[in-house]
Amino acid sequence: MNANAPLCTIAVPSLNQGAFLDRTLKSIFEQDVPVEVMLMDGGSTDDSPRVISRWKPRLAFCRSEKDAGQAAAINEGIALGSAPFVCWLNSDDTFEKGALRALADTLRGSPDAPAAYGRAKIVDARDRSVGRYPTSSFSADRLARFCFIAQPASLIRRSAWEAIGGLDTSLSLAFDFDLWWRLYRWGGPLAFVDRIVACTRLHLDTKTVRRPLQHYRESFRVVAEHYGHVPLLWYMKAPASIGWRLLVSGLFLPPR
Repeated sequence: MNANAPLCTIAVPSLNQGAFLDRTLKSIFEQDVPVEVMLMDGGSTDDSPRVISRWKPRLAFCRSEKDAGQAAAINEGIALGSAPFVCWLNSDDTFEKGALRALADTLRGSPDAPAAYGRAKIVDARDRSVGRYPTSSFSADRLARFCFIAQPASLIRRSAWEAIGGLDTSLSLAFDFDLWWRLYRWGGPLAFVDRIVACTRLHLDTKTVRRPLQHYRESFRVVAEHYGHVPLLWYMKAPASIGWRLLVSGLFLPPR
């Protein structure tokens, strides 16, 4: 095997995230494994073109044009690659150093696991830590009650990704939650790496803050489809969570 062949294909979907994109790409290219990066920009009108131009020599592929949405862009980017492990990193999230090696080593040591995931820090727009994503070892019953897998902290076998057809493009917000379920149903429990491997960014201009009702509707649909029913906990936590996000978006964000 060619030692320089990419180990991981990474799709980077982006739209008007120029404030964060440089940090995202830097965290990818600081990884100590060979990667191929597909930058799928949806036609940004902010500072993104300047950032993309600076990193273009290191990108395996990049384009900037209107597309069919985030999930479709991720599917497109991963399909362009050939590495045995795949993932995507949203353009406002980052990897911690050594993240991909830790995740890939875990998959090599767990040949039956379709994917691996680790812990993630939650950071704000200035990279200040504001908490940790509530992560735990894999349990289908626990997954039915809340999504404990932070998407930036995950790595998937290409064989598993291709077997289940990648992301469901009918979903706009809960396609990662749906992916964990389909990977589990196809190949069994996902492997857990008990270390922080990524940072997920919490800021006011995220889809989950702007569109909380749709996020919960999609999550309910995913749980009902894969688990058979929606546990009571979802109904109990939804009003407070949705109310908080509506308040935040209404107070601090301009209408769109």
